[in-house]
Amino acid sequence: MDQNEAPILDALEDYHRLDRYGFTPPGHRQGRGVDKRTLDVLGADPFRNDVLASAGLDDRSSSNGYLQQAQDLMADAVGAEQTFFSTCGSSLSVKAAILAVTRGTGEILIGRDAHKSVTAGLILSGLQPRWIRPQWDNELHIAHPPSPETVEQMWQRHPDAAACLIVSPTPYGTCADIEAIAEICHRRGKPLIVDEAWGAHLPFHKDLPTWAMNAGADICVVSVHKLGLGFEQGSVYHLQGSLVDPVRLKQCADLLATTSTNVLMYAGLDGWRRHMVQSGEEELDAALKLVEAVRARINDLPGLHVLHDELIREEASHDFDPLHVLIDVKQLGISGYQAADWLRAERRIDVGLNDHRRIEATFSQSDSQETADRLLEALSALVQAAPELPEPSQVLLPDSSDLEMETVRLPRDAFFGPVEVVPAREAEGRIAAEQITPYPPGIPAVLPGERINGRVIEYLLSGVEAGMVLPDPADPELNTIRVTRE
Repeated sequence: MDQNEAPILDALEDYHRLDRYGFTPPGHRQGRGVDKRTLDVLGADPFRNDVLASAGLDDRSSSNGYLQQAQDLMADAVGAEQTFFSTCGSSLSVKAAILAVTRGTGEILIGRDAHKSVTAGLILSGLQPRWIRPQWDNELHIAHPPSPETVEQMWQRHPDAAACLIVSPTPYGTCADIEAIAEICHRRGKPLIVDEAWGAHLPFHKDLPTWAMNAGADICVVSVHKLGLGFEQGSVYHLQGSLVDPVRLKQCADLLATTSTNVLMYAGLDGWRRHMVQSGEEELDAALKLVEAVRARINDLPGLHVLHDELIREEASHDFDPLHVLIDVKQLGISGYQAADWLRAERRIDVGLNDHRRIEATFSQSDSQETADRLLEALSALVQAAPELPEPSQVLLPDSSDLEMETVRLPRDAFFGPVEVVPAREAEGRIAAEQITPYPPGIPAVLPGERINGRVIEYLLSGVEAGMVLPDPADPELNTIRVTRE
């Protein structure tokens, strides 16, 4: 295929060249009716390019096949057999994958470090999760992907499970031994789904961790907006092999997706693929060299430590993506929550992941020496300001065994069944009816159907006091918790 083509972008260019006008949605008519104050902030171009996908960009029957051409080009670029675009993020893609491989009944093996979108898939489907134990680091309080040995043990315990789902890379950049895990699954004729939301760039540089499709995964879900260059919500999911029905996968995605897809997101995915084929390797090479120097310079700042060796030792991670710059601030005597808030307030720098002792800056090929220097200057200023910051609230960190709570009811039944609201400290021993997720990184500490552990309650309460954000419980301050009615 000609990877110099970008069918959606080219069709959008033709749309404007032909001066098309639609008496259809969207009602803003390419921005004509939009308030000037809105245009002053957003500009005219987003509205100008926000056109209807069919009966707009394409004809009413999509006979030109612009989307299909773009998806075929993406599959060809990365070596997948089939690729599907999603404008609802990888949260939709991973739900569709879960529904497609299980047909809505039975069991599925899932890493307990899975994203909250996986929990949503369980609630929607009514499936029984069989949780695969991550590789817990009780010193750093980080969950790494599960080992092949653990996956093998889980298949022995639950041979009737329909599929296995793992996350790799994690939000920390640590990676599973996907090739070994895929082989274990395939010996049983079962598919492997990899939530590779943080891995959009992996197929395009040999020095990055192995891409899931190259390692034998059956379905790979990728968030192009994370470490790719697409718009927020832009996601692709790839398919290969004969263990997953592509028609079933597409139909499951259709059940969940919007019927008003955003052409801007499609165009961003299309253009990103062409960009990566043409210059991705060179640009990623420059990014990797830049981040190597940045890591060294951060380590030279007193009180800061960039994690690396701790993340790739034998009992931790099989591989690691160095574009995740995970910075321990513990020696500064402050928390990661304080560091993130100070950087935003005082230096207008936003970081992603933050917790009781760490912040994370993720680099991409878009970064440069200028942006790196801005981060380094901000971190240097943080080091100077840290002694003046108040002593952080202590977060009562549980052991990994406390986080492995027993699932005693199907997540769907617990979520949709009769519930009651109880004071948080009275929820110990009760069955959760909601998920409670420190965010970022978005890995639930409590899931519907789990019997709540008192140590986890104390961890979450102390975390909220220290600055932890809980976006999904009904009471984000966690004064109360929703539990199943007894």
